[in-house]
Amino acid sequence: MNKFYFSSQLLNFYVKVFCAFTCMVICICLLSHDAHAQGKFSVQGKITDEKKQPLPGVSVSEAGTKTGVVTDVDGLYKLEVSSSNATLHIAFLGYDSKDVVVGGQHTIHISLAPQLRQLNDVVITGYGKTSKKNVVGSISSVSAGEFTQGVISSPSMLLQGKVPGLTVTKSGNPNQSPTVILRGPSTLRSGAQEPFYVIDGVPGAPIDLVAPDDIATIDVLKDGASTAIYGARAANGVIMVTTRRPKTDQLRIAYNAYVGIEKVAKRLEVLTGDELRKYLADNGQVLAPANNDTVPGTQKLVNTDWQNEVQRTGVSQNHNLSVMGGSKATTYGFSVNYLDNPGIIKGSALNRMSIRANVGQRAFNDRLRLDFSVFNSSTKQDNVPDAVLYNMLNYLPTVAVTRPDGSFTEDFAGNIRGSNNPVALIANNKDQTKSSRFLATGLAEVKILPGLTYTASLTTQREQFNRNVYYNSLSVLAKGNGGKANRIAWANTRNIIESYFNYDKTVGKHNFKVLAGYSWQEDRSGDGFGVTTQGFGSDALSWNNLALSNPPAGTVVFDNSAQTTLTTLRLISYYGRINYQYADKYYVQASLRNDGSSAFGKNNRWGYFPAASVGWRISQESFLKTVRALDDLKLRVSYGISGNSLGFDPLTAQLQYSTVGRYYDNGQLINAIAPVQNANPDLKWERTAMFNVGVDFTLLKGRLSGAIDYYDKQTSDLIWNYPVSTTQYIATTLLANVGKVSNKGVEIVLNADVIRGKNFTWRTTVNASHNTNKISSLANDQFTLKDIPTAILGGKGQSGNWSQKVLEGQPIGTFTLFHYLGKDKDGISTYQKADGTVTTSPSTADLMVAGSAQPKVTYGWSNTFLYKGFDLTIFIRGVSGNKILNATLAAINTPTDAKMTNISKFTLGESYNDKNSFLISDRFLENGSYLRMDNLTLGYTFKTKSQYIQSIRVYGNVNNVFTITNYRGIDPEIDLGGLTPGIDVRNYYPKTRSFIFGVNATF
Repeated sequence: MNKFYFSSQLLNFYVKVFCAFTCMVICICLLSHDAHAQGKFSVQGKITDEKKQPLPGVSVSEAGTKTGVVTDVDGLYKLEVSSSNATLHIAFLGYDSKDVVVGGQHTIHISLAPQLRQLNDVVITGYGKTSKKNVVGSISSVSAGEFTQGVISSPSMLLQGKVPGLTVTKSGNPNQSPTVILRGPSTLRSGAQEPFYVIDGVPGAPIDLVAPDDIATIDVLKDGASTAIYGARAANGVIMVTTRRPKTDQLRIAYNAYVGIEKVAKRLEVLTGDELRKYLADNGQVLAPANNDTVPGTQKLVNTDWQNEVQRTGVSQNHNLSVMGGSKATTYGFSVNYLDNPGIIKGSALNRMSIRANVGQRAFNDRLRLDFSVFNSSTKQDNVPDAVLYNMLNYLPTVAVTRPDGSFTEDFAGNIRGSNNPVALIANNKDQTKSSRFLATGLAEVKILPGLTYTASLTTQREQFNRNVYYNSLSVLAKGNGGKANRIAWANTRNIIESYFNYDKTVGKHNFKVLAGYSWQEDRSGDGFGVTTQGFGSDALSWNNLALSNPPAGTVVFDNSAQTTLTTLRLISYYGRINYQYADKYYVQASLRNDGSSAFGKNNRWGYFPAASVGWRISQESFLKTVRALDDLKLRVSYGISGNSLGFDPLTAQLQYSTVGRYYDNGQLINAIAPVQNANPDLKWERTAMFNVGVDFTLLKGRLSGAIDYYDKQTSDLIWNYPVSTTQYIATTLLANVGKVSNKGVEIVLNADVIRGKNFTWRTTVNASHNTNKISSLANDQFTLKDIPTAILGGKGQSGNWSQKVLEGQPIGTFTLFHYLGKDKDGISTYQKADGTVTTSPSTADLMVAGSAQPKVTYGWSNTFLYKGFDLTIFIRGVSGNKILNATLAAINTPTDAKMTNISKFTLGESYNDKNSFLISDRFLENGSYLRMDNLTLGYTFKTKSQYIQSIRVYGNVNNVFTITNYRGIDPEIDLGGLTPGIDVRNYYPKTRSFIFGVNATF
């Protein structure tokens, strides 16, 4: 279908059309603007609450004008309106708004009713917003006051444990992005499980661009009916981020800051030097002299604690300054955020500066709204080699960090010690990434006719990355290279045009809302290059001045990764949605999106993504009107189809060539080029169909509310490389749509104001979810695949073994391990063979299904206590029913190597002769369940009578207070993403416990 082949020059064309249309609409507004002055009419009165108590600070304005006042401390107001038939609009936070016709009255007293907060909260949906009571999809909303607290390096962490069905996992590494999965894994492609992020209406914006302090609310769209409006990118759910915006007639200056002290929450117990010497002596063994140091000038034997040598107490700091203000016509906002988060492993660190600015303008009696926003962030990340994390456990504690001459204790030959000095790994290897992200959005919203609004936006985004790596002349990672440097730089750009109409019409008890829109997006990725060279006369310049290197012939390598492969991807979409509501009781919603992507085969570049949902507010029926305890009861049913195109570029479905070695030609070695990927003109996106039924309820005047959802999520056309015959294809594999995966689950959330007193309040929220994941199929009539072996962890003769498999009928993350049967008479570990017999030499044929990494239940429980000026928050979260493979413990359970590497205290119970003790088996498959008090915060808000200071709050916070678990590793919060979830594999960056002291000041 040729409608997709657009030149990138069309961007200029669309910009011109956008500007011309905006100018035309402005002219229409000018011509139709009613500038006729009316006579003035004076109105005054008093605004009270439901108990007839005065309400100060209530906004009283004339509807449709900029004329307005606020009530004084006694709830009194006085206002001049345009005529005796004008309409007053009364609005106050926490109360239902009212419109009152003046009707010739000079004195009007008005009483406001309190809102049911849960029902009137605004929920952001795709290309619009609505109140929670009108939502007919499964959407969870989290506001700023409910976010997870702590040293937050990524906004995704704000949602950890807060949203049922959303799993967020992260280690203590400040530079690691969290793994975020919504309603179970539904793809086989690593890196393609992340939800789709929308920031202030900008689709696909990077979540790390926004500072956590700048976020007002986050709405998580979970069911197919809510996500399908984003079509081919929404199969993993959609997370809508709304930043803080200025309010009319308000100047607000806020400063939020904290200092956090981070320590390692737990460490693995390995032997001290003396304990290792005793263990060897008890087994008739002795260390080689080179592995048994004494403290210089003494006879005292060395006891080096390598975990202490590479770990530190990190002191983090975060500062956020924001200024917001404006009049009824103009609003503005500016904020700057600075985060410094040194990791608890020496040499690792994260440093980020973020800036956000926006300005809005209303004109022509609010018929035209213009908005311009800019985000910019600059980040520096310092990383250490993964080898540090393993070697701090197994490097011999009987040797000193350095030799008497100051050089590191190291074994370059590798025949004395079976590991590397972790302190030297940090000192001799540098890895730094600098990145900058910029996003600018211009938006025009025009009220063309009553109820009809047109919105057009233009967004441009740019990301620039520079990674520099240097292994110096003493590095064991580049032995004999005389210093080795790698530099890589690349840039990604994205331009988006969104253009859509919204129409809202009410006729009697009938309300109609219609959305129709068009979207155009172009991504230009991988604009960069990289080079690796070696042979430096000095380490002083590190990765700078690569021209000073002296590489041997053939050792200069140019980067050929996806990061530096230039591609241009275009997406074009047409979408529409209809909402119908009758008598605030019955709801119907239907949507359809038509997406086109240049990433897929020429036969499948366009796809349709439909959705429909219905809602019934049962509480509005006459037979429930008399139930005084019931505020609201709504039944929701939805079905929708969305797609997953994450991680694809225009080369995905094309025939690709690459280097496949070198050949000798006329005295020169020439790179050989050959096909490495078959073309597949039928390749298309994965499709996820989801059925959802849910119930929302509110009881006891809002004191108890909640929701229960059941979903059935079926993903088809899974993409994987399938083996094919070379008689039909050039390469041996073909990327094709074949498999299916199923996720079914239940989610529950309850909110309660347990105590709502004058001086004391206790609010609690609990959520829980259960998901069952299963691979439905891996094959079809054309392609055959029995299973997909994964998690080949390696280690001492295990290089060909896998520890997980993707199997039909089993969940992603199914462990396949040797079955441990105990020790034989000689103390050697034994295992069960496939035929049921016992062996000390198992093979891959003996691997058995042993459990799954997928948790059966995830939960979170938040409690907030308010007493006068004090606030106390306690947050607990956890998982249950999952397994973790403790491959780290297996790797350091090596008694026969105790003269070359350290061992764990667990190994003290092993036979020294057990040559199999380290084999990865179900002996090291552990219960991954845990309960963690994730957050404890105590704050106090000072009362102030100053006209310049609104509030000052100081607080103390402890993050990761304690964890209850039977897991023997460093921490049970293991990555649940990708095809190898739930594996602790010698590279776990320890999780931290942080102590935070902060202040929130508003002026």
